[in-house]
Amino acid sequence: MNTLIAVAIAPCGIGDELAPEVAEVVKVIRESGLPNHTTSMFTEIEGEWDEVMKVVKDATFVLAEKNIRTEVVLKADVRPGHTKMMETKADKVNDILGGKK
Repeated sequence: MNTLIAVAIAPCGIGDELAPEVAEVVKVIRESGLPNHTTSMFTEIEGEWDEVMKVVKDATFVLAEKNIRTEVVLKADVRPGHTKMMETKADKVNDILGGKK
């Protein structure tokens, strides 16, 4: 079943600059081959439930396996019969706003 998730996977207790560790997480997500989009606070991933959850697990464990305490915030939209939600949901809002982003 198609699932769109927004996930934030971040290390805890390792200092003020987290970009190198977050980059490791995002690399795993991007290499998964699933559609994804990273913003300053979350990465969206879309695909079948089991595939998406495997990517979340793999991305989380890239830090946890280094003995880094890892925090995961996840929001899921499971919408049977719909695909490409990452694009179409935003497009609908942008259309209402006259095509402005």
